[in-house]
Amino acid sequence: MPLRCALLNDHQGVATTATDWSPVLNRVELTSFPDHFGTEDELTAALADFDIVVTLRERVPFPASLFARLPRLRLLVASGMRNSAIDLAAARAHGVTVCGTASYSTPPVELTWALILGLARNLVAENTALRTGGPWQSTVGADLHGRRLGVVGLGRIGSQVARIGAAFGMEVAAWSPNLTEERAAEHGVRLAPGLPELLADSDVVTLHLKLGERSRGIIGARELALLKPTAYLVNTSRAALVDHDALLAALNESRIAGAGLDVFPTEPLPADDPVRTTPLLLATPHLGYVTERTYATYYREAVEDIAAHLDGTPVRVLG
Repeated sequence: MPLRCALLNDHQGVATTATDWSPVLNRVELTSFPDHFGTEDELTAALADFDIVVTLRERVPFPASLFARLPRLRLLVASGMRNSAIDLAAARAHGVTVCGTASYSTPPVELTWALILGLARNLVAENTALRTGGPWQSTVGADLHGRRLGVVGLGRIGSQVARIGAAFGMEVAAWSPNLTEERAAEHGVRLAPGLPELLADSDVVTLHLKLGERSRGIIGARELALLKPTAYLVNTSRAALVDHDALLAALNESRIAGAGLDVFPTEPLPADDPVRTTPLLLATPHLGYVTERTYATYYREAVEDIAAHLDGTPVRVLG
């Protein structure tokens, strides 16, 4: 009997076609799940009979309690080589091998700039008006050239965002807890004295920090109050970097010019979530890594991970 493999969060229905699964199809039976499971009980019921699970990024938590309820599970493949949503120690304790895949930093960089440009030029409002017979030119866009871009986190993604900002003619500054003047200079940006100064000086602030104890909630009500009323805040990194309620309050009260979000405390967003109706907010449904090349790599290397595991020589093991 072939082993059973679950493909989670296959919203677009492309998991089985993004790559060639033939190297494992004689040993594995694939089942795609297009819908997100909102609770651990739902996830347990769906995965109880599966030996292998392929999950995307950090969209499905795998805590110790879930591993304990899935005694048949032996291999968990997660896209990317770092995943804070999986309890790796619990996986080992329950005899589950966790493997990763390669990933690319360019897709979230590109989406970050899509959000910045969409906010600055009011693209949603103008496109909606054009398609619905609304007014011809109802907004005045914000210039980026000559404005200040503040990058919070100058790693693989943040440094590329900074470089594009410089190409637009923006003055770019960066800050993170461990960023040095030397490293900032390597990327051609100025090191801000601190986060408060970066927020107060910037016209666009974009977040690219790893989520940890020091960075969780790093942008709260006090920090939002430092932003200019004409400033934009963009977060394509981790929802928990920002006090979500404080941000929605700032937008509802027009205390900043707008925000661009690709990550949220609850995903998928509930139908009645206030994000869906908050003014001055340009939001996308966690599209950061959702591109053709990225998905092709995720699933191609998932096939490799599965084949190697079945052969007794696992590759790209996490933790």
